[in-house]
Amino acid sequence: MGLLTGDGLWPLVVFTAIFLLLVDLMHRRQRWTARYPPGPVSLPLLGNMLQMDFKNIPDSMYKLQQRYGDVFSLQMSGKPVVVINGLKAVREVLVNCGEDTADRPSTAILKYLGRKPKSQGVLFARYGPEWREQRRFSVSTMRNFGLGKKSLEEWVTEEASCLSAAFADHEGRPFNPYTLLNKATCNVISSLIFARRFEYEDPYFIKMLKVMNDGLKLVTGFIPEVMNAFPILLRIPVLTDKVFRAQKAFMAMIDELVTEHKMTRDPAQPPRDLTDAFLAEMEKAKEKPESSFTDENLHIVVGELFGAGILSTSTTLTWALLLMILYPDVQRRVQQEIDEVIGQARRPEMADQERMPFTNAVIHEVQRFGAVIPLTFPFITSRSIEVQGFHIPKGTRLIANLSSVMKDERAWEKPLHFHPEHFLDSQGRFVKPEAFVPFSAGRRACLGEPLARMELFLFFTCLLQRFSFSVPAGQPRPSDRAVFCTLTAPSPYQLCAVVRSELQ
Repeated sequence: MGLLTGDGLWPLVVFTAIFLLLVDLMHRRQRWTARYPPGPVSLPLLGNMLQMDFKNIPDSMYKLQQRYGDVFSLQMSGKPVVVINGLKAVREVLVNCGEDTADRPSTAILKYLGRKPKSQGVLFARYGPEWREQRRFSVSTMRNFGLGKKSLEEWVTEEASCLSAAFADHEGRPFNPYTLLNKATCNVISSLIFARRFEYEDPYFIKMLKVMNDGLKLVTGFIPEVMNAFPILLRIPVLTDKVFRAQKAFMAMIDELVTEHKMTRDPAQPPRDLTDAFLAEMEKAKEKPESSFTDENLHIVVGELFGAGILSTSTTLTWALLLMILYPDVQRRVQQEIDEVIGQARRPEMADQERMPFTNAVIHEVQRFGAVIPLTFPFITSRSIEVQGFHIPKGTRLIANLSSVMKDERAWEKPLHFHPEHFLDSQGRFVKPEAFVPFSAGRRACLGEPLARMELFLFFTCLLQRFSFSVPAGQPRPSDRAVFCTLTAPSPYQLCAVVRSELQ
């Protein structure tokens, strides 16, 4: 007992500190001697966590890129991480080395939340047969239920009409559009997954969106990094209940919807939606123990598609309306093109997009400027690779900085400004530069990209067809500075939506 009292405590503290330093040095030795990417000095165990601004990670990454170059290293969650920046390096990692960088690391938090090898969904699943099976199913099922066909387009345009009616209910008074945009995009995904839509004032619907938004705030940040670095913290119920309360509440609501769906499903009828299609695959897989079509995976896949398919699109549309009130000349040009191509008598259609180069350019520039998903979720190398002359060992975590590509001064004329001409050639025709990567690239590119592009075009043109948007009288001009919380969103703002016929 004497070692733990008085002066006897100090030798133990010193010994522990030296031991931790030696372990850390052993872990670094291989990287120091093998052309490993440079990076800031890290602390034992904590690594570089204390040097990161978790309230603005993109800005931290930008400063590190300026100092260390397009490929630099960090220590996060007790593990080495290499951050990839710039178009050339990002394409080299995600496309050229795609087979070796498509895997996901296993984290303590995912294990705590119950992710097993065959129940990891699509987004966080390890790269292998189960992931391929679920990604192939998700892509083909969305296509079969109208992705690229008229039926899903009709769902989106019908929802756009409901959204327009909700905007009109404000009668030109100031309001924040984010909540309504969130509800509209949620209903599109709900139609695809559950063949149902919710009324905007439905209390269950409002609660579900709230817990989903609350859960997103704790997906990344300092606390999750610490928990992954020190998994013992996940054994403290008071802490985990607080951190994961929203995620658990959201999954409980998803479970309710899936259970309800099972009770109303008629196996003799064609699938109504993605959930029915998954249940049909589960029946086929009863005699296949290796199959990933399990009840547990159904809930995870549905939850992932539900969450991922809502917030990024609604946040992009929130950027779009902000930029329209900040750049009224751009708004008028979009409306002029809408009037010439579509008019006021019919709803916009995806077929109109090819004849609307300026509107198309504006939507793409909104995505570039907003850079809603600035960083990819981590990958892990399945074998050693070479990137930009650096050696990255097997088992190293990788993060692609998509924002660095979309704001790269080597690829864009005005990278830090809203400039739709980035997507127009000298004749005013639409062009898409290679550095436009809002949906990532390679094997893990966003599987919902076609749906997101459809929603952005139809919602945006429907709203601009019917309304003119402006800064509320007496309010200061809103800022176009971003707020980071997993997604990059604009600072909260209000606008006025006035029906265009009332202005004539």
